[in-house]
Amino acid sequence: MAGLLGGGGGGGLRGHGELPLNADINVTSLVDVAFVLLIIFMITAPIMQGGVDVRLPRAQARPLDPKEGLVVTLDREGRVYLDQAALSYEDFRATFPAFVRTKRPSGVYLRADGRVAYASVVQVLAVIRAAGIQDVGLVAEPETVGP
Repeated sequence: MAGLLGGGGGGGLRGHGELPLNADINVTSLVDVAFVLLIIFMITAPIMQGGVDVRLPRAQARPLDPKEGLVVTLDREGRVYLDQAALSYEDFRATFPAFVRTKRPSGVYLRADGRVAYASVVQVLAVIRAAGIQDVGLVAEPETVGP
């Protein structure tokens, strides 16, 4: 009768050491999840670097790859893009110094469409320099030499 009530025969799951509790983290599952997340980020990171579509001018220079820092883009219509956010020139001039004070970018890369007026590029560059940024890179496409 004692065996039916669970009193003595050792038939319980946690009673007398037959099946001890295991409080360890399952590291194999944790590593599997970490690897899956790593692969997802490795695939999506280059896709997210796309940026605004502009036709960059060609120059005989070493190509700059704007991987780190802030990217400012000036398109053909005169819109200024701060990373991906479209702004008018007036809004860019008003908000860029505050943005620099909060984000503190290591450098700024200016991508301007080759068909945009030179005066617009100089105006945007002047706003960047007035905000205290000394390291400004001008992004261009490398020239291709024909046969």
